[in-house]
Amino acid sequence: MTEAARHDVFQAIADPTRRKLLQLLSEEEMPINALAAHFPISRTAVAKHLAILSDANLITGKKAGREKRFALHPEPLLEVKEWVAYYERFWDNKLSMLKHLVEKDGEIEGLKEAEKRKTT
Repeated sequence: MTEAARHDVFQAIADPTRRKLLQLLSEEEMPINALAAHFPISRTAVAKHLAILSDANLITGKKAGREKRFALHPEPLLEVKEWVAYYERFWDNKLSMLKHLVEKDGEIEGLKEAEKRKTT
């Protein structure tokens, strides 16, 4: 695996199980057994997902007695936030256009209703 692919945040968050793991870890540090209890998959499968998140530097793990506790390391998610923020301008533009069209249609409907009332 190349260095770039090894640390690809987008690839790491592409899987819904990994997104759920990040959500759980955003609330508190947890050992793998506690994390695995939230999924219908094996502990080994959860460990593989945790390894991918760790490779992307999205989580950290530290030994606490006999268990390893995992914690969210959210800084790499800034890359995702910046990428999405760039495209928000297109969404904002589309929403503004939709609002304008809806308001214009509302004005037209209001004028039609007023005309109907005048003729009846």
